[in-house]
Order: sequence, then C-alpha cells, then structure tokens
Amino acid sequence: MNKIENAEQPTIVKYVEGNYGGIQLMSLSRYALGYVVRGTKQIYYGDTHYTVSRGDVFYMGVGNHYVENLPEDGRPFEQIVVFYSPELLQRILLQLNMSYDMNITNTHHCERCRRLNHVAVPASPTLRSFFCHTAIYLQDDNFIHDETAENIKMTELIYLIVSHEDDCLKSKVLSNVDSSHDNFEQVIHSNIFHDVSIEDLAAMCNRSLTSFKKEFKRHYFVPPHRWFIRQRLMQARLLLISTSKSISEIGIECTFPNTSHFIKLFKKEYGTTPAIYRMRHCSGSPEEAMSAAVGHGMAAETGGAGRMRSAYEGREETAERAVESVAM
Repeated sequence: MNKIENAEQPTIVKYVEGNYGGIQLMSLSRYALGYVVRGTKQIYYGDTHYTVSRGDVFYMGVGNHYVENLPEDGRPFEQIVVFYSPELLQRILLQLNMSYDMNITNTHHCERCRRLNHVAVPASPTLRSFFCHTAIYLQDDNFIHDETAENIKMTELIYLIVSHEDDCLKSKVLSNVDSSHDNFEQVIHSNIFHDVSIEDLAAMCNRSLTSFKKEFKRHYFVPPHRWFIRQRLMQARLLLISTSKSISEIGIECTFPNTSHFIKLFKKEYGTTPAIYRMRHCSGSPEEAMSAAVGHGMAAETGGAGRMRSAYEGREETAERAVESVAM
C-alpha cells in the first residue's frame, strides 16, 4: 500500500493506473508538480479530504501523503508528475533572473496553503498546453537518458508558474527555495517509523532541543510527540483495513513499544480499539473500507457514539482480551 518516490527516478513521469488501488501512502523525498489527465485524485488529512479533478494542476510537498486515485468511466487514472529538489529550483530561478532579467516576487499568503502540504488549482490554458505537449514527449520516450530535454521542460514549467499572478501554487513553489527548510522536513519524515528520541532528531537537524521544538511547531503546528503519534496511528488505520496483519504486527510496524500501548493510544484517538475498528470497516466493500481508513466518519467521533457503542460493547471487550492474549 506504500509508494516511495525514489530520488534516482526520472524528473518527469507519467503514471497510468488501470486498477483501483484504494487509499495509498505516498512518501515523497522531492517536491512534486502534477497534472491530472484523466480521473480524480483525493488527498486525505485525517477525516478530511481534498479533490484534485481532471485538468487540475497540483503541488505536493516533501513527506507522506495519503492519496486515492480514482478511474473515470472505466478508463484508467492518468497523471503527469514532475519532481524537483530545492537545488534544481534554485538553479532554474537563478537562470531566469540572469538570462531574462525576471524579478520574481510573491506576496500571496493564505491560511489554507500555509497549513496544507498540497495545493490544487485548475490549469491555465498555458499550463494545460504544457502538460499536453509533455505527454507527447513521454509517449515517444524522448526524456529517456536526455537530461537536457528534462531541464528545458522543467525550466519552462517553473517559468509558467512564477510568471503568473500570485496564488497558492506560485507561493508553494517559491517556498521550496530554502534548502534548510527542505532538509528539516526530510529528517522528520524519514524518521516517522523509526524509534528515535526528540533529542536525537534535534541533533540530526543540527539544532538545540529548544530551537528544534520551536521550529517543529512552526512547521507542523503541534508538538513533536503528538504529531509523530498521529502519523503512526494514521498508518495503523490504513494497515488495519488493507492487510490481514495482526494487531500486534501492526503495532510493531508502526513503532509502538507494545500492543497494549498501541491499543490505548488508538482508542484515545479514535474512540474504539483497533480490533473493533477493523471489524466495522472491513464489513463493507474494499472501496468503502479503504475510504474509511483515512477519511473515516466513525460514529464514535460524532453524536452517534453512544448508540453504536452499546451494540459493539460486548464484542469489543472480547476482541480486546483476544488481542492482548496474543500479544503476551
């Protein structure tokens, strides 16, 4: 269920997904700009999701993204994605400034693009034309082993974005120039499922513990410990309804010290135990179960909690005892 973007793969890639794959964890080590050619992309943040429609341009930052790619009328989902690093972006912006005397500025600020790790906007006619032309190049394999062609297309794409009026997409791209910001986020996201202390993370980022905590909260808006637990629990939810792994195996995979601790944190966050969560959400279709894993609308978190809890109470206690006996 996990897709890890490899920094060694080509800069410009076309993806065609003929089969529905459910909600997947996409781990990015570089920034991504993409265009939905066909179908719909859903990007999840806990129980909220955002839709990227056909003909939209999207940006995705470094880190983990829970995404769902939906086919259209029986035809495969299709997208073109361009990956880039801060160093590549810096070189392109410098070239645009020196060769074409471009004065690149950005005054756009909004709460939505500040808090979210993605942006999606309808493609302008010039951006739509760019991606259509790029699709032809990809179809003819013109980018294979041709770094010059890739660089030219990448420069064209950045030019089309930064020469546009200020908006969320332009703001996100220009925010990637700071390589220290990029390195900080890479360290954080590469250690989500590693058993490292906050002190160790601070050392990896070359910061004191105090300055690390301050910068972390500026990036992610919550303290480090709480953020890491939430990320691990989100992955646990996905594994619960998309695999047959045991509760204890999932707890270990998501870096919880023991099964009892995992069950306790899961119940505190979602209002039910992992076993009951799996029982509730795996009774429907695979598509419904996948959607429930990340964009759940659990009654235990709404006004219907009391009504549902009585129906599941007996099975929950039984499941808890069974899980804990297996873990011991």
